[in-house]
Amino acid sequence: MHIAGRPRLAPGPSLVLLASILVSFLAASAAPTPLYGIYQERWHFSPVTTTVVFAVYALAVLASLLTFGKLSDHVGRRPVLAVAIAVQMVSLIVFVFANGVPTLLAARLVQGLAAGAATGAVGAAMLDIDRARGTLANSIAPGIGTGSGALLSALLIQFLPAPTRLVYVVLLVILLIQAVGVALMPETVTPMAGARRSLRPDIKLPRSVREPVLVVVPVLFAVWALAGFFGALGPALVRSLMNTSIVVGGLVLFVFALFGSIAVLLMRNTAAKTVILTGIVALILGMLVTLVSVMAQSVPGFFVGLALGGVGFGGGFQGSLKTIMPLVEAHERASVLSLLYLVCYVGFGLPTVIAGFLVVYAGGLPRTADEYSVAVILLALVALLGLRRATRMAPG
Repeated sequence: MHIAGRPRLAPGPSLVLLASILVSFLAASAAPTPLYGIYQERWHFSPVTTTVVFAVYALAVLASLLTFGKLSDHVGRRPVLAVAIAVQMVSLIVFVFANGVPTLLAARLVQGLAAGAATGAVGAAMLDIDRARGTLANSIAPGIGTGSGALLSALLIQFLPAPTRLVYVVLLVILLIQAVGVALMPETVTPMAGARRSLRPDIKLPRSVREPVLVVVPVLFAVWALAGFFGALGPALVRSLMNTSIVVGGLVLFVFALFGSIAVLLMRNTAAKTVILTGIVALILGMLVTLVSVMAQSVPGFFVGLALGGVGFGGGFQGSLKTIMPLVEAHERASVLSLLYLVCYVGFGLPTVIAGFLVVYAGGLPRTADEYSVAVILLALVALLGLRRATRMAPG
């Protein structure tokens, strides 16, 4: 396809490109996870600092989603993507030259802002091209990106030189290639007026979905709190259970994300109630297995619990969206989705910081993991009770 004499990517390659960008952004967000132990040794900071660095990213993503989430509707997908890729590359350069906690915090902040802006534009562009395949790509690409980023980082650290720099250089090259692809991609939406007005966060909860939202909020909070804990402290927890290689630590996020993506893929055509119920049950079972495994210092058991937790995350998140979004009018979707993401990213960041304080001041990492598992189980039980109550009250 040619437009004005310049070659443009066809819809199929454009969709693949967009999915790869989403994978790259999530891989970049996960790449520091196996490195936190190295940073901690070099710069002598506590697990509290690790969790704060982790939470800064979550807050930046949330702020960016709420502010820039609808901007691409008005200025076009390609300009927003081009700027987001450029900002993400800046964050990676900061990581390459990071020499302490302040630069680490700055890199995570910039990275989160880029990721939030890109997520909305990429997701919308994939739906513009092909609603069915775009929806599927939106569901599974984040898990693939998160898992592959953590594993790639761990492998490069273990087997190649420059452990705190190489993974970011590799990601920089990938993003540069993708930026060229964006330049060749056709615009998928007609720009319209109101760009400045779209920057104002719009969070409203229609009366018609208030009860269903109350049902899914504990699920969303629990599964994202679990993702945050494993992302920030999972590798350190594996090392505390067994003095093992950094690659095994990198497998924590990979296994969690892989099983989350598999759950989303397998249950994409399943009824919302079944999906969310499967997620809650898997979450409870996963946390029980994790609890027992940490007490018994069993690494294989821990990874079984991790896999079940991943299924819980995929089912809980997907089921929550499938429960709420069909009940919302078209003009209310962005606002309601923003509110749900607010719950997600507060769950992603806040409990993880609390866990960091508990590690340092209240008994260490294994004990904190036990307490965190119990808290997630209790939240999941609250969600299960709410789901049963909602089912009994449903008409028919």
